[in-house]
Amino acid sequence: MGFAASAFIVAAVLSSAWVTGQFTSPEVDRIAGHISELAARDQPWTRLFRSADALTGVACLAGVALVPRARREWPGWLAFAVLGGLLIMSGVFPLDCAVLSDPACEHSALSWSHHIHAVVGVLASVAVLAVMALFGLSWRTWPAWLLTGLSLGVTGLAIIATATGYLTGLAQRAQVALLAVWLVYVALRLLTADPPSSADGPAATDRGARPHVIEQGNGPAVLVSAGLAGAWFHWDRVAAELARSHRVIRFDRPGLGLSPASPTPLTLYGEAARLAALAPAHPHQVTVVAHSVAAWHAEAFARLHPMRVSKLVLVAPRPAGDGRCGTVLGQAFGRWLPVLGRTWGAAAVARLLGPAVHRLRTGLDDRDRVHGGGPVLAAVVGEWLACRGMAADLRAVRADHPMPDVPVTVISVGPKDPYGERLAGELDAKLVRLPGSGRHVELDDPGAIVDAV
Repeated sequence: MGFAASAFIVAAVLSSAWVTGQFTSPEVDRIAGHISELAARDQPWTRLFRSADALTGVACLAGVALVPRARREWPGWLAFAVLGGLLIMSGVFPLDCAVLSDPACEHSALSWSHHIHAVVGVLASVAVLAVMALFGLSWRTWPAWLLTGLSLGVTGLAIIATATGYLTGLAQRAQVALLAVWLVYVALRLLTADPPSSADGPAATDRGARPHVIEQGNGPAVLVSAGLAGAWFHWDRVAAELARSHRVIRFDRPGLGLSPASPTPLTLYGEAARLAALAPAHPHQVTVVAHSVAAWHAEAFARLHPMRVSKLVLVAPRPAGDGRCGTVLGQAFGRWLPVLGRTWGAAAVARLLGPAVHRLRTGLDDRDRVHGGGPVLAAVVGEWLACRGMAADLRAVRADHPMPDVPVTVISVGPKDPYGERLAGELDAKLVRLPGSGRHVELDDPGAIVDAV
């Protein structure tokens, strides 16, 4: 929560920029003039104060986006996001002139920006009260209720001052000062309060939770490992056919599908160990069907646990590249992804884009809305960031552990797949070419996978 708290502290500082305006813009009446008059187009420091208003809104939106989700608090954070948007609008659409401080202003022709700013100012005042009241109901703390009561009282005084034309600026300055205090209070609460309970059900970070696993049928074991961003239901047609004569085991990697997110980044050795944990115990052996980047996991599993594999079917394997690890920045960001996946920002992006992107890539509906959750978005990004490191680990595993003498089938897709052909040669594997299939063979040509098994 430290990032969100920092954003709200920045917002509090920026919202207090009007204090410097008391000295830089003496033309604006300190008692009767609106604070927003400091940012009027005809004022010397208009760009500074307009930027401060807009950046205050940006900081508020960033803070909301970085806050961990808590279902019962969503109305308050939604109101906070609306407030951030209104503050940005107040900076984008300034007053034309100092309405109360300059008598000539009211006789001038006023632009749409001037009128929009006036409406936005009223809406922002309402949004501030809504934010405080909603969090007062959610948090039930005396500071929240105290600040809400003070803001409500000062807003009432501001309305009276505006109607009478007396002490208008003073009342508005008190309103903005209370907003800054509220922002600091929110930051302190985020730093000191207990983390909210999981908001995304089975996709919330849980160190000890088991992955989502589905088993079908009886017979020789087949372990199916989906590719990048894959989910269990992508393999329904393959599993249904194989289950006629096999025991089919499907699972979702951490954060994907219905599996809980992992607090640690994805690694090749970790995924090989996961396959070992899901496969039948020795002396039983398993056929591993692995798609895309999961082909790396399957190959590592076979090399590290040669006695437990009966066959490998590598479907559209992803090129391992040159094995270079990701950047330090990328690796550091990857460590924060499980936490960021539980934030309101990740939830909003995933809900807006996740199901649509999933349908575009696969042509399938988003079952159980799994791609509309923030943890899934974080897991997908985390897998992508981990690819380069896993490729380097795969090269090390290949150098230290020989490939066991088991049948391997490589299914290549598209009119040309030089990597699939090269991998088949390196592993002495059977190469099955599907020139008319896309990368999602499990959806485009499930029969080819069934035949390979």
